Amino acid sequence: MSAPDSSPSTVETYTLSGLAQSYAWLGQQLLTRESVDEVFEALTSVGVQQVPGAEHAGVTRYNKGVLETLAATSELVMATDRIQYALNSGPCVEAIRAGEVLRTGDLRSEPRWPEFGPRAYDAMGVRSMMSFRLYMEEQDDVVTGINFYSTKPDAFSLWAQTIGLLLVTHGALAVANAWARKRNADLSRALVSNRVIGVAIGILVSTHKITPEDALGLLRIASQHRNRKLVDLASDVVTTGQLVLPEAAAKDAARLIGPSSSVHSRS
Repeated sequence: MSAPDSSPSTVETYTLSGLAQSYAWLGQQLLTRESVDEVFEALTSVGVQQVPGAEHAGVTRYNKGVLETLAATSELVMATDRIQYALNSGPCVEAIRAGEVLRTGDLRSEPRWPEFGPRAYDAMGVRSMMSFRLYMEEQDDVVTGINFYSTKPDAFSLWAQTIGLLLVTHGALAVANAWARKRNADLSRALVSNRVIGVAIGILVSTHKITPEDALGLLRIASQHRNRKLVDLASDVVTTGQLVLPEAAAKDAARLIGPSSSVHSRS
């Protein structure tokens, strides 16, 4: 993904107007993403474009004691993350746990991570990292962070950290928006499904002179025996006026409604 001509320069210009331009442009790139996965992919690609010193970027999730990389711009990110996860140590791990922004010096001699740093350099040539935690209210039990990597020593300045913070801020908002869209879509599907099931129950109640609870029981019996979703069977009832049961389910159905011509069995 290449930045449009109107994208802000990454030259270190400490001006409010430049910062505002960066913030607005980052919002345009992230807030329109439809899914959480798309947001994470955009975070990494836009981050490499806009964070000074960043050559690679990745997103890490910590969930129930397990660390995993959700998005990465290169194999360098994946390999470096695997070293951190194996050691349970490194800028990414510490940023997620402590909620701090972490910038390294030269990883070959970084005193905070004496084991991870040399291993990351020997394996992938990584000499600098900068890591942030994304603060998201939607999932308190899941922690996410974004990390930037460079093969140059002391690659990340305070200005890079400022741009990174802007990116993380928009990233958290974009993830929240994507979650909200998914919830709304799930709710819409649930409402439609409930309406279809309600209509099917009404048909079965009217046909068999049974209670709504028994009608729902019939749909569940059919769902279990035919290995189909209940809402799909309900849709069939709405379309045909009949509920077709496997022969093996006929005895279970008879306990609810007795023999009936509108509940058909087949082998």
